[in-house]
Amino acid sequence: MDTFGDKLRQAMGKAEMNATELSEKTGISKSTISRYLSGGYIAKQRNLLKLSLALHVEPKFLFPDAAQELDENLKVYRIPIVGKVVAGTPIDAIENITDYIRVTNPAAADGSYYALHVTGASMEPEMREGDLVIVHKQDYFDSGDICIVLVNGNEATVKKVIKSDQGLTLIGFNATVYPPHFYNARQVEELPVRVIGKVKQVRRSY
Repeated sequence: MDTFGDKLRQAMGKAEMNATELSEKTGISKSTISRYLSGGYIAKQRNLLKLSLALHVEPKFLFPDAAQELDENLKVYRIPIVGKVVAGTPIDAIENITDYIRVTNPAAADGSYYALHVTGASMEPEMREGDLVIVHKQDYFDSGDICIVLVNGNEATVKKVIKSDQGLTLIGFNATVYPPHFYNARQVEELPVRVIGKVKQVRRSY
């Protein structure tokens, strides 16, 4: 069975993050992280949560037993995972709740956040199939934001959105899979093409 150190090393490898980078991102000293990796220590709950958020993994991946007690010791909020969103061609938006995840952002207390699974390859390498995108419900955005977009009123996709007076352009990071799609102002209005959320975070499980 993998130890806490083994799991941490796996997550760091997948995230392509070394101990120095992880220390800078979490505020946990490099020496403490080295002790975790050597198997000498297991992270306590607060550091466990910091590590899981920095590496985009669930706490239970790193240490299931400690993760069971997080809700009792730290203020966390549940947000729903709803359906899936495609990162290739749009698919019908599915709004049923399939599960919940925990976040520490107090802004999630008002129910304005949800999460979606990514499928397809058009947002690689930044977003991969199976990733969870955590989304704030909003219809306003700045040009260049990564958003959840409804096309034709019932198809959801995650894309970088560029806006201009002429219309909206949806851009995938992998242009060979999804070349930029431009919708003029008339199409935006009549199809419609509508932003329903802004991506705030990406979580990856291994």
